[in-house]
This record gives sequence, C-alpha cells and structure tokens, in this order.
Amino acid sequence: MRTSQQIAMPLSVSGVSTSEFAADVRTYLTRTPRQLPSRYFYDPLGSALFDAICRLPWYTITRAETRLLAAYAQAIFTGLDPLTQIVELGSGSGDKLVTLIEESRPAAGSLEVHLVDVSAAALLRSASALGVFDAINVFTHQALYEVGLEQVRRSRRQKGRTLALFLGSNLGNFDPPAADSLLHRIRMALGSGDALLLGADLVKAERDLILAYDDPLGVTAAFNRNLLVRLNRELGADIDVASFSHRARWQLEHSRVEMHLVSTRPQRLRIPAAGLDFTMKDGDAIWTESSYKYEPAELLQILEQAGFRLRHQWIDDEARFGLTLVEVP
Repeated sequence: MRTSQQIAMPLSVSGVSTSEFAADVRTYLTRTPRQLPSRYFYDPLGSALFDAICRLPWYTITRAETRLLAAYAQAIFTGLDPLTQIVELGSGSGDKLVTLIEESRPAAGSLEVHLVDVSAAALLRSASALGVFDAINVFTHQALYEVGLEQVRRSRRQKGRTLALFLGSNLGNFDPPAADSLLHRIRMALGSGDALLLGADLVKAERDLILAYDDPLGVTAAFNRNLLVRLNRELGADIDVASFSHRARWQLEHSRVEMHLVSTRPQRLRIPAAGLDFTMKDGDAIWTESSYKYEPAELLQILEQAGFRLRHQWIDDEARFGLTLVEVP
C-alpha cells in the first residue's frame, strides 16, 4: 500500500486554518441563537471521544451500518466493474471501508482510495487500517468535503468506475438546503456509471434518540464540551468549561436531534482571536450540532433530486438505519 497526503493550505488539526476557525467562531457565536459549527468537534481529543461514542450501547449507528456493509458488500460492488477508485467522505477510523473491501473482495488490480476528512487523526487511523491491503494506493485529503471532492476530481487519472461513500449518517449534520447542495456537489464530482453509497439514520423512538446523544456515561457530553476546550487552546479564550452543561433534545417538527452547551451561571466569555467579548445568562445556550433523521422514502427523494438513480436500499429494522446505493445515469 502506498499513502499520499494532499492538503490545499496550512491547516490546523481540524482541516482548516486557525484564521478560518476564528472567523467561523465569530460568525456563528454572533448569530441568534448562538451557534458553533459541528465540524470543529474533530480535533484529536474530539475524534477519540467520538470513537468511544460509536462503541456505546446506546449509539447504534456504527454497529447497524457495519452489519449492512458486511451483509451486502457483494451487491454494493455489483455493476461497478472495473472499479478503480473509492472516495470516502468522513473516513473516521476506516473500519467500515475495511469491512466493505474484506467482504466484497473487489477485482484484483490497482485501486485508488481517497479519504476526505477534517481530522488529521482520523485520516491517519483510516490509512493505517487500509494497510492490510497490498493493491491499494491511499490518498488522504485533510479538508472539508467540498474541497476534498474537488481535489479528487482534478486528480482523477484512471479510467473505470468510482464508488463514493458517505457513511455514518454524516449527511444528517447538514440542514436540508446544505444537504441538497452537498449531494449535488458529489453528483458533479462523479461520472456516468459511478455510484454513491449513503448511510443514514432513520426516525425512531424519541427515548432511543436522546440516549444516543446524551448517554449515561457522559461521553457525548465530554465530546460536546471539548469544543470549549478548543476555543481556550487555539483561540485564546478564557471559558470555564465546567460552567457549561450538555443538552440533547429531539425536535419532531424538524426531524432532528439538537445538541447544545448550556451556561449554568451568568458569565462573561472572551475569545481574543475571534474578537469576541460577550456575556451569557444562566440557561443561555450555544447550539453545537443538528443530527437530522430520515424516512427511507425521503432519502430516495433527496438523492433523486440531486441527479442520482436508485440501485438498492437496505434497512436495518432493529436499529432503524438505512444504506442507500445510487448511481449516476
């Protein structure tokens, strides 16, 4: 296996420059309601905490998706001959891609794998996990999805088919307009006969959703508060992390779980690199993540609107999770 790294500009460990991080923090914390972009969860500590979340009994997404990948790997690769390139957006630990390749044994020959993630730690783990395969050349792109997709599109050298992977219900972190935009960008980066495999969490009982995002061990709470640790470390903030609690709530009308950091007392927050100095009251919140949940038919509709055509959809009824395979006509 050969590994190469492609980076568009000087980056922090989260895939963006410190100045861009500061600009985003200023933009989002001055909105009403106050917000922080969820992509900044994934510094090395945040990535490690998320790996731990994926192992919790209340967070079923990873196990359900892995079961589906193992069960339907052969069907996923059917019709993609010759497959010469796999692009994974949000590579995480790389375990799912390893499962897919091990269970499918795609045709021998040189296979390029492009991993796109904002987390340097995730890219390192994914590339290392793929080291068990000899005939794979791995390219890592520490970048936002849109930037990584463009890098992959420009660097494409081989003829053959491409399979794009967007797993882990990462699409759910985008509001509907942004999700539509990203799916259109993925479509434009692919050619006729290429395919996209989308993993998405489905609507389920509210109790199960809340436990998944507010676990009894407090791992998700630590993951959420680590955003404040980052502000202190990277942007010179003076935030008392212990003065914020974690809150998850299900918004039925929007079909999403929201995560918030809630101030437990009146306090003043200074973030010098972002040029911010403001106060928060007891109970004031910062909105840090939205995780949209879907119905199977809804997934088909948004994928078709982005220009894809359905090949297969598989549902894990126990965990209420779906894999949808679509192709470019």
